[in-house]
Amino acid sequence: MGGGDKCLRQLGGRPLLAHVIERLEGQVDELVLNANGDAARFAEYGLPVVSDSIPGMAGPLAGILTGMEWLQEHRPGVNLMLSIPTDGPFLPLDLVARLAAAKMDGARIACAKSGDRTHPPIALWDVDLAADLRRAMEDEDMRKIDLWTARYNLVHVEWSVAPFDPFFNANRPEDLARAEVLAEGYLV
Repeated sequence: MGGGDKCLRQLGGRPLLAHVIERLEGQVDELVLNANGDAARFAEYGLPVVSDSIPGMAGPLAGILTGMEWLQEHRPGVNLMLSIPTDGPFLPLDLVARLAAAKMDGARIACAKSGDRTHPPIALWDVDLAADLRRAMEDEDMRKIDLWTARYNLVHVEWSVAPFDPFFNANRPEDLARAEVLAEGYLV
């Protein structure tokens, strides 16, 4: 995307992050943004902004761990955490409900799936997995979500890709242009 924060790129005249926040309203009690660097760039959103608790830009697993540890410290009664990237403006409005329902059979992690593709960063996690994840990241240099989650009872929850994939994300300028087309008549 040419540098900078993807989530601050514009879609329909608003940052991608604003769309993501809007899609999650009513689905979660609180949002926390995991971002490294100067937190002031997100001040207008009024969200807690926390940097990775594992140094060295360790990838999405570091963000997941950071969220779990933040909850353990600041919201000790919260047992589940949703993780999502901030570059997907079309998240399903039933995301949390369907992931939580799928976990009812004892799964530790419920992960989104659409078409033939899983979306490991889009998942509902048992927060008490934090110590195991920290150990794996520090002692084993674990960086792949799928390798780590394979150790646990995980369930995939399928969403339709019609009329388009709700987990579409904007990684490149051409993805953002495609999102503009998809958003017509879809986003408020």
